[in-house]
Amino acid sequence: MIDISKLSPERPVLIAGPTASGKTALALEIAARQGGRIINADALQVYDGWRVLTARPSPEEEASAPHALFGHVPFDADYSTGQWLRDVIPLLEGGPRPIIVGGTGLYFAALTEGLAEIPATPPAIRAEADAMEPAKMLADLDREDPEIAGRIDRQNPMRIQRAWEVLRATGKPLSAWQAETPAPALPLDQCEPLLLDADRDWLAERIARRFDLMLKGGALEEARALEPVWEQAGGAKKAIGGPELIAHLRGQLSLSDAREAAIIGSRQYAKRQRTWFRARMRQWRAIALP
Repeated sequence: MIDISKLSPERPVLIAGPTASGKTALALEIAARQGGRIINADALQVYDGWRVLTARPSPEEEASAPHALFGHVPFDADYSTGQWLRDVIPLLEGGPRPIIVGGTGLYFAALTEGLAEIPATPPAIRAEADAMEPAKMLADLDREDPEIAGRIDRQNPMRIQRAWEVLRATGKPLSAWQAETPAPALPLDQCEPLLLDADRDWLAERIARRFDLMLKGGALEEARALEPVWEQAGGAKKAIGGPELIAHLRGQLSLSDAREAAIIGSRQYAKRQRTWFRARMRQWRAIALP
């Protein structure tokens, strides 16, 4: 996989990879052999309530090395890339050597490329955008933010809506916000950046096997405990398998159908991750798996 002895024990380590690719095991091995604090860079492992379902480190694994930013966000809260960056920066300043591990590419991009601090979109403007056709938003962007309009993926409604919301909410084009992006907190050339590049079929098998282990390890019991407050969930609702297990507990899906839907969702998510990593992380050291 990788010769850990060749990693600098002083430089921060970044470990990115798709779901179920073995990131946690590698982080734990590096921490055991070279020391360091394992810091979460997964947008779902931040939430309290989902330990088993989001494959957070077990209590035993957490006891084996210092850990940070796991399960620290309330189940009913939302959490942004900007909030994660603000939380992680103090952990880079003194203390154990950071070993930052996760599957959320935007977190790593914010850390190593910088992040424009754009105010949150007010709910009223979000509702207005949700009801608007992408073509109308594009027309507004063509007129008021031609730089973004010229380089945005015009087939991606989420990107179009994001640019339109920023313009509408702040009165300032997204291109202007991006031009003011501050210097990165942790430049890539100061790190050991490792990207786990998993074979699709190998990963698909691991995803299915891991979800079955989650079910045996208490994922359904987690869902049962959270079901009474499910409607109040914030970003934790996006945990893959969560909606399916809740639907099963409410009599809307058989456990077999919930399992199958969760595995399919995980495989689709892994595909999106792999596409994003290969497009945006070309300067990282790719580690072929298996």
